[in-house]
Amino acid sequence: MPSIFTRIINGEIPCYKVAESADFLAFLDINPVAKGHTLVVPKKEVDYLFDVDDESLAGLMVFAKRVAKALDKAIECQRVGVMVIGTEVPHAHVHLIPFQRESQVSVTAPKLSFPKEEMAEIAAKINAVFV
Repeated sequence: MPSIFTRIINGEIPCYKVAESADFLAFLDINPVAKGHTLVVPKKEVDYLFDVDDESLAGLMVFAKRVAKALDKAIECQRVGVMVIGTEVPHAHVHLIPFQRESQVSVTAPKLSFPKEEMAEIAAKINAVFV
């Protein structure tokens, strides 16, 4: 059975797309710990990040770097943190979290909720500066 991320990649489930390439997709986390919290995933479904082949893993991180630079431009933050947990969804992914305080870069940080319109605005703002 495909992961929820594969279903998003295939267009079966909508997302707030931030950036996309032939091999990777970045979209807003629907349970963010900070405004602009973004997930970056390879389009090829692999459960565990360290099972991703070397070339794809390097590509994922370079793509994530480009997304992080766009986040830094689009979202007021001190820095963009990166976190890899990989237990909630069996599909390798990287969390990019724009933060003001380091405590925001935590799986135990309180989840935030933004209206759909604001999520769409955030995604569009990030996408507009993605290069």
